[in-house]
Amino acid sequence: MPFVSLRITQGATESQKQEIIREFTATLERVLDKPPEWTHIVIEEVDPVNWGHAGFSVKQHEQSKKGS
Repeated sequence: MPFVSLRITQGATESQKQEIIREFTATLERVLDKPPEWTHIVIEEVDPVNWGHAGFSVKQHEQSKKGS
């Protein structure tokens, strides 16, 4: 039984999340021959202030891009 746990920053729409679920499910079916009814996918949204990269939060990175 495949279980996919995906973390993304907040902001994806419901339709974007549904597309992610469809695509991951289709990939597991195509590549590993896993039936879709066996596949579980969890999307966890993380506030950009709680996600760090290269010494700064994602929120800080986004703000610095807007200031450039």
